[in-house]
Amino acid sequence: MGIRSEMMRLLITGERIQVPDSMLSSQLEVEVQLQSQQLIDIACFGLDDQRKLSDDRYMIFYNQTKSPGNEICLQGTNNQAVSFVINLAKMAPTVHNLVFTATIDGEGTMSEILPSYIRFKTQGQILFSYEFTGNDFKNEKTIILSEIYYKNMWRINAVGKGFNGGLGVLLEHFGGEVSADSVSNQSDSVKKIELEKKLEKQAPRLLNLAKKAKISLEKVGLKNHDAKVALCLDISGSMSSLYKKGKIQEFAERILALATRFDDDGAIDIFLFGQNAHNVGELTVDNFSGFVDRMNKKYPLEGGTYYSKGMKLIREHYFKEAPSRKTPFPQALPVYVMFITDGATSDENKTRAQIKDSSYEPIFWQFMAIGKSKKDRKKRKELDRSQLLARTSFTFLEELDEMEGRFIDNANFFSVEDPAQIADDELYDLLLEEYPEWVKKAVKNKVLVK
Repeated sequence: MGIRSEMMRLLITGERIQVPDSMLSSQLEVEVQLQSQQLIDIACFGLDDQRKLSDDRYMIFYNQTKSPGNEICLQGTNNQAVSFVINLAKMAPTVHNLVFTATIDGEGTMSEILPSYIRFKTQGQILFSYEFTGNDFKNEKTIILSEIYYKNMWRINAVGKGFNGGLGVLLEHFGGEVSADSVSNQSDSVKKIELEKKLEKQAPRLLNLAKKAKISLEKVGLKNHDAKVALCLDISGSMSSLYKKGKIQEFAERILALATRFDDDGAIDIFLFGQNAHNVGELTVDNFSGFVDRMNKKYPLEGGTYYSKGMKLIREHYFKEAPSRKTPFPQALPVYVMFITDGATSDENKTRAQIKDSSYEPIFWQFMAIGKSKKDRKKRKELDRSQLLARTSFTFLEELDEMEGRFIDNANFFSVEDPAQIADDELYDLLLEEYPEWVKKAVKNKVLVK
């Protein structure tokens, strides 16, 4: 169990003790060591006065290591030995309880753990230690180790109790008595956390991209927004060098990262258009490596560019059909389509019709052209006439962006000369430039049902 301080006091299960002044006037360190053959996630939950997690920014764990004001900081990445550095004097007034938990990720129960402890230290001195072993538990997969709570003064409680369920049961416990909607929301939260853990293990670069996408979503008020994401790719012959250089694969991964923030299934639907349209299937966290090369072998580049064929196929996939519409077609889950091309289409009138008809559906079209246009992301400032004349490769897409006669504005457009040259955070900001306003209009006009 390690060397004990001469001043250290051993706590027993259920014991409550006042936090001494020395821990209030300086940083408090909570050290957790949990010896086990299983993978164990250790976390600190900052709960309100009703013992609810009313702000998920106060769930401090391996993928969210700091609270908003840095009052709680997680140090160390070893799942079986971590430390939380806590400043009680600066704690947010809404946080009344700090609950320290351990959850087994996978098979096994807490009865299998070896001698372990949670210790409370200040200035390197261990003041309190709560020690436990597998003999203290039975079939629990999650345990509350201890908590620091405020009741007229800050106190420590050695809890040592748990649940047979995992993280979902723990979140439900912190939600108190929950409605069916709340249970659903908590289930979604668990799925997203599990997806993040999967990304950390299998695709750390995707996780890093997803964090950047999260920041962009938070900036536009879509932190908890759900949507299905589709990526529609041009496979005309002129795209050849972009595919060969791996730039489309890289871009697809950036869109997949965004999708992990929109949806908890870690997948996007891939569609292609050239002379014909194709439904490729899902790009996922499990199959993304080398996906585009495999796709190109099955679907070689084609002569011709027909936007409307790809758009029609996408509408049929999500709405079963792609008819001419004059009234709203409401659904609860919106579809965000990332549409990439490097050239003009041969079916402008049919494409206009697809945009107009789909304006009654819960689908948003984000067009990105690879080349020069008046909406080049580098040229958002006013351009002189000679520059405008030079940047007209995508006049039709510019027209779609501003097209009249739609039920609601359901499209946006920008261009880049090289998709690999745009920074991740800038890309995600551009992808969310008009989408938040579309969401509001879709709800208001009963295209999107909340």
